[in-house]
Amino acid sequence: MKKRVLILGSTGSIGRSALTVVRKLPERIEVVGLAAGKQLEELRAQAEEFRPNAVGLYRPPSGEGWRRGFPGNAKLYQGALGLSEMVAETEADLVLVAIVGTAGLGPSLAAIRTGKSLALASKEVLVMAGEIVMAEARARKIPILPVDSEHNAVFQCLAGAPVHQVRRIVLTASGGPFRTWDAHRMESATVEDALDHPTWKMGKKITIDSATLFNKALEMIEAHWLFSLPLSAIDVVVHPQSIVHSLVEFVDGSQLAQLSHSDMCLPIQYAFTYPERFPSPVRFLNLATVGRLSFEEPDHERFPALRLARRAGESGGTAPCVLNAANEVAVAAFLQRQIPFPAIWRCVEAALDAHEPIAAKDLEVLQRVDEEARVAAVEWIRKRG
Repeated sequence: MKKRVLILGSTGSIGRSALTVVRKLPERIEVVGLAAGKQLEELRAQAEEFRPNAVGLYRPPSGEGWRRGFPGNAKLYQGALGLSEMVAETEADLVLVAIVGTAGLGPSLAAIRTGKSLALASKEVLVMAGEIVMAEARARKIPILPVDSEHNAVFQCLAGAPVHQVRRIVLTASGGPFRTWDAHRMESATVEDALDHPTWKMGKKITIDSATLFNKALEMIEAHWLFSLPLSAIDVVVHPQSIVHSLVEFVDGSQLAQLSHSDMCLPIQYAFTYPERFPSPVRFLNLATVGRLSFEEPDHERFPALRLARRAGESGGTAPCVLNAANEVAVAAFLQRQIPFPAIWRCVEAALDAHEPIAAKDLEVLQRVDEEARVAAVEWIRKRG
């Protein structure tokens, strides 16, 4: 029986890789829903190829013209609420949430509340609302399958081992394009410099996050929620080759690692087919050809994102929500060439300094804090300019 999959973010880098996986396993996976942000023509082409029952567009153009050109069987949805309705109403076994930023929160909760397995690629969902999301998933016994390569690697290495057997997990980071740059040189880093990632091909936002190490910072908080580990048991090591995707160290001193070439098709397929494995589009790894694997400590002075993540995570409550919101605003400003690269860290730190964390007891609180943090970050950028 085919697994019915709904893909949110189908025109992004994760979504495209997910469709590559589906093409390789047509006898095992059926696409029942596709949703995109604003790439209308690509979404139409995908819908024509996969003939889903539901199609959604997060940011549709004005008017009703965008609705033309889709298969006649597809029910169409639009906007943030529309995507959550799409998830709730579409008969699916698994929902892949690969929407950039906090827009994935509503659909993720909709998947959990309607009994669908959740394959989560949008780390911001757990950074912003990890306590709420994980509590709902536990209450309904809904599995959350991590799609981030690092968390998927940890998930594979744990293989169901109880938390009390785990001493720590180690997330690997490539170090990004500025790994060898000094602080002075980073002041003049361009958008093009920051988007030139050495090992991964990704969307713009996550590529900038990789350059600042905020990607890894957010992943630390995500791992805390996914694996029920304190932040003190979550470490980061820089691994420029991006072959080792994460490690798990057990209380007996054993370490298990997951290794593969850098290709998102692998963690996506594992999430789609779990607990089974099948041949994938990923080429096999020859360690003799790779020749050398190196590791180094991250430089917390040049890359303060990890320090800020620990601060926010240990403060708890609404602090991670502020970290995430300010980072999204700062990254957008950098991409628009409004601020220099290091100002991303400064903006986030200023937002954390100005915020007094409160309990993240419900979505209304988080949405209010998220909006306040964004306004504060925009104001910080305006004053700086």
